Amino acid sequence: MANLEQKIKNTFHHLHNHAEISWEEMETTNYIKHILQEQGCDVHTFTDHTGVIGRFGNFEKDLPIVAIRADIDALWQEVDGTFQANHSCGHDAHMAMVLGLLWKLKQSSSLQDKVAIKFIFQPAEETGTGALKLVEKGVVEDVDYLFGVHLRPKQETPMHNAAPVIVHGACKTYKGKIIGVDAHGARPHLNTNAIEVGAQIVQLLSKIHLDPTVPHSVKMTSFQAGSKSTNIIPGSATFAIDMRAQTNEAMDELDKQVGAIFDSIQHLYPINIDIMEKHGIAAAKTNKEATSIMTTAITNVLGKEAVQPPLITPGGDDFHFYTIKKPELKATMLGLGCDLTPGLHHPQMTFNSDALINGVEILTEAVRQVYEL
Repeated sequence: MANLEQKIKNTFHHLHNHAEISWEEMETTNYIKHILQEQGCDVHTFTDHTGVIGRFGNFEKDLPIVAIRADIDALWQEVDGTFQANHSCGHDAHMAMVLGLLWKLKQSSSLQDKVAIKFIFQPAEETGTGALKLVEKGVVEDVDYLFGVHLRPKQETPMHNAAPVIVHGACKTYKGKIIGVDAHGARPHLNTNAIEVGAQIVQLLSKIHLDPTVPHSVKMTSFQAGSKSTNIIPGSATFAIDMRAQTNEAMDELDKQVGAIFDSIQHLYPINIDIMEKHGIAAAKTNKEATSIMTTAITNVLGKEAVQPPLITPGGDDFHFYTIKKPELKATMLGLGCDLTPGLHHPQMTFNSDALINGVEILTEAVRQVYEL
């Protein structure tokens, strides 16, 4: 077991040091592909995008098919003054744990005939588009159970503790452009200052009110206007808006009100607003049976006192598109305590790598519970 623990940690460090952003995870895909092939998996890759699927066990018998999903992409962010791909959301750890599960299963040769496991290494979670693409490719059509895992911040889930389900909220992102004309700094009457338009949007966003019992937020997260010439009043600008809501119904209402703000701004000012990109992630749909299996797995590995209540978070994950698109899928995501600080998406995010072994053991036990091994 000591050798396996070191192998899992070495794999994590390799993946951490070779981070790749969404839809560009070529090296990551090849790295995992070779490991899956070495372990005797039936491996499938895609001709038009990254990601890799490995099938392990006996798919000829009438066994339930369990899928284990790991997201493989990194964020693009500034780290120590340099913009780079950076695994500050823990996807490197998720991949290492899921590979660790495969190695753990391989240690017992008698298991291979008793399980049917599909390892899903999914691209582009950070853009909210990877799961939908794999659904489109039919990856979960034959799947009965789906398990995922995500590292959790220290303040949320302590080390050697875990939650059997993460109840993510819905999120949606707009990337838009304010389209107008520039004017001379001495002639502000000849155009509408795009910066003032952006400020007006921010003010109106702050005045959106939904049901206060449902957590929600909406804010501008990016705004660029003007250039090197400071005597030009910019008529155009680009911006981004991030929206969060704990339920899909609240997100629909939030989206409706943001759209109304854009309409009113265009009536107020002689400018146009062009939404260049819009994508979102649905809120979680939980499954009692899958959650119960994961609860038992945590209990058997870490003890009853280590089981945390369902973890409700405004963060999002495209994992839930699998159950949105296939409602009969029995799915849950393990929330793993790991002393993670300062927080997810922080450029200097770090955690206790011993938690990787806890994750592998819990996922292994969840598989055992499904097959009553």
